[in-house]
Amino acid sequence: MASIILRPGRERPLQQRHPWVFSGAIASVRGNPADGDVVEIQASSGEWLARGTWSGASQIRARVFTWNADERLDEPALRRKLQRAIAGRPAEASACRLVYAESDGLPGLIVDRYGPVLVMQLLTVGMAVRVELITKLLAELVQPAAIYERSDADVREKEGLPPAEGLRWGELPAERLTITPYHWHAADRPSKLRFEVDMGGGQKTGFYLDQAMNRQRVAAYCQGAEVLDCFCYTGGFSAYAAEAGASHITALDTSGPALEQAQSHMALNGLTTPFEALNADVFKQLRLYRGEGRQFDLIILDPPKFVHNQGQLDRATRGYKDINLLAMQLLRPGGVLATFSCSGLVSADLFQKVVFGAAVDARRDVQVIERLTQSPDHPLLLSFPEGEYLKGFICRVW
Repeated sequence: MASIILRPGRERPLQQRHPWVFSGAIASVRGNPADGDVVEIQASSGEWLARGTWSGASQIRARVFTWNADERLDEPALRRKLQRAIAGRPAEASACRLVYAESDGLPGLIVDRYGPVLVMQLLTVGMAVRVELITKLLAELVQPAAIYERSDADVREKEGLPPAEGLRWGELPAERLTITPYHWHAADRPSKLRFEVDMGGGQKTGFYLDQAMNRQRVAAYCQGAEVLDCFCYTGGFSAYAAEAGASHITALDTSGPALEQAQSHMALNGLTTPFEALNADVFKQLRLYRGEGRQFDLIILDPPKFVHNQGQLDRATRGYKDINLLAMQLLRPGGVLATFSCSGLVSADLFQKVVFGAAVDARRDVQVIERLTQSPDHPLLLSFPEGEYLKGFICRVW
């Protein structure tokens, strides 16, 4: 088995169980590992630290799957890891994330359950070369009707992997998948809303499960409110707002098909709240509303990922500040702003500073009344803070 030797002083993250080894931390490689091979990771002193999978094309050269010297990345170990991940999710949740990559000790593997179907993403070469074994184990452990691969995320390019998509196991249902997101907290009013899942054409694996709990939380402020749902995608937040008794909802997105599906979701759930879906650039539309003197009671900002690398961070923070400033200017006194960032490179602290800067420029008093993060089926591994990518605030704007 090949080994990688770290530079002096670069062993501390591994000792603290962080699962990534960057190229700059490596002094030498012993052996000639192929992409996806298991490699031993050693300190400059020769001390054994961990075991991971090799990726020669990525800046993250190795991703750790164990700190146990006796554990191999074989079928029994993969079964144990998958069993533990599945056991950590509510058995009664028909729509949830079953496996969350590094946070579940399986770097690069994401598995979402949508009723009888599992949709998986294999985003690292270490997982991609084991796709057949992973598929076999998931079929045994979950017994779904089908397992569908949706490995088309941009991050695969950094691993030297082409996109991969298609049915891996079983038979897909003839009808379109319809799910009811899991109701996470008893304190929230239960919802029976249903949504269609587009496994092949939708974003991520077909639905944004990470916002499931936050949709419930934002809905608590929507009764009687005139709502503006920005970057609405297929209308998840809009549907919850309508169910909660919003008086009127305007939804903005640049995707015509997504807006059509948002309207379909309103009809699917028998929601009769007046609903206006506009195909529009959010930045331009917010400025247009400001010029018209338009105002709202509640505004939702759930933009797509603005930051894909460190070089985009300054531009992205300006973008976040811009839309938050505009939203604050469009809110009636005492209105509610629900604002989110799903950019992993934007920390919760930085995002709060951006929203603070927008409040200063808008000359509004802004109170944070709730802090939000991804749903509990996307757990944060404390030794891997990068796993906490979604952050949000519910604010009262005066």
